[in-house]
Amino acid sequence: MTEQSDSSSWTPPDSSSSSSPSSSSSDPSSASGREPGWAGGYGNDPGPYQGSYGQPAYDQPPYGQAQYGQPQYGQAPYGPPQYGQPQYGPPQYGPPQYAQPPYGPQPGMPGPHPYHGPPAARGPWVVPVRPGVPFHQMARTDAHRWWRPLVGTVAVLGAAFLATAVLMILGIIGYVVVNGEPPEMKSDTSLFGNINADLGFNLAALALLIPIVFLGAWGVQRRRPGTLSSVVGRLRWRWLLACCGLALVFLFVSFGASALAGIFGDVPDEPEGRWVGWADFLLPALIVVALVPFQASAEEYVFRGWIPQAVGACTLQDRPGGGGVLGRALRTPWPGILLGAVLFTSLHGYTGWGLLDIFMFGAIAGWLTVRTGGLEAAIALHVFNNLMAFLLPAAFGRLTLEQGAVPWQYVVADVVPMLLYAAGAWWLSRRLRVETVTPGAPAPRPEEPAVAGRPADPGPAPA
Repeated sequence: MTEQSDSSSWTPPDSSSSSSPSSSSSDPSSASGREPGWAGGYGNDPGPYQGSYGQPAYDQPPYGQAQYGQPQYGQAPYGPPQYGQPQYGPPQYGPPQYAQPPYGPQPGMPGPHPYHGPPAARGPWVVPVRPGVPFHQMARTDAHRWWRPLVGTVAVLGAAFLATAVLMILGIIGYVVVNGEPPEMKSDTSLFGNINADLGFNLAALALLIPIVFLGAWGVQRRRPGTLSSVVGRLRWRWLLACCGLALVFLFVSFGASALAGIFGDVPDEPEGRWVGWADFLLPALIVVALVPFQASAEEYVFRGWIPQAVGACTLQDRPGGGGVLGRALRTPWPGILLGAVLFTSLHGYTGWGLLDIFMFGAIAGWLTVRTGGLEAAIALHVFNNLMAFLLPAAFGRLTLEQGAVPWQYVVADVVPMLLYAAGAWWLSRRLRVETVTPGAPAPRPEEPAVAGRPADPGPAPA
């Protein structure tokens, strides 16, 4: 009994024997080299980390906290991912990763549908004039085509005919409303049989040319209507006022010259007139003062603005050799000036020396327009000339729209003051530094290669 009780009693193992090499052989895990799943304690706790020989073991971290040291088996290592493993963080933009097909159509698959995109944006309708060009070449913009001056001229003529017809119908209706009967044409120059009504109709019909040529410049030539006025794109009012002062001087000089021509020249006798009185003078004077500035300006816009610029746009400089002699002639203002003067003369009913008088007026006004860079000087000359031509006959009861022969003495007495006015206006424009070309420097001309006996052309000199 005593032996059995001794043998059955439990004796604690010797701690020294657990660290001996022989104790490892009795460990159930020694056969497979792995620790059983129940050996780790609660939650398969692997126990304290067994460091290498000579290093202290780290204590087990609290439950739920990551272990220190190297990651355990089956846990991803810290640091960059291995090859074939996805990277941490947000997805990367750019080309596809390995083992993924590149973007784009694959063999055997239809390609993408074509993408046309939105239509190209159109540029502005109004094209600016080129910098550094004279007045007669302002219609040669980047939108210029050879047909634009022709189509524009035809459009202006058609619109003028239509506007005149509408104005005539309105005038006849107004005449019927006032007088109770339609007008009777007494001559080719009298539509209403009344000088005041005929004068007002003719002046108003010509004044309508101003908006018509403005629409032609904008709608056909795609440029600002103000480019018909001057090189700065508008009327220069200060310069116009200065020209009006000169035109007033011209008015007195011309009146004095005409009086001398009538006294000392061999001219046919004219019936003496007398003052008609304010009652008969006031109405025609109001019509003349109200409409002549617009009538005279309209004629200048057509014959010194539109016509010279339409001709000046056809320079032929884009052709091989620059168009030769014809191209060099068209680049000067004279073809447009002379054509405008001829057309201006053809619309008047004068004969004999009177045709020369009207032609010289048109040529001088055209030259003055180009030399001063705008219509201001020509408008002032034309307005004051027509004011005197209508007001003086109206004051003495000789107002008429009929035109005929003019003695040569009166032609000389009219042309000489015009030449003096042109010289004075040109001198004053230089004194006041009036612009004669469009603002901005012209595009530089490429240097020409030097040839034997002639140095290379460095281009235009700076202004």
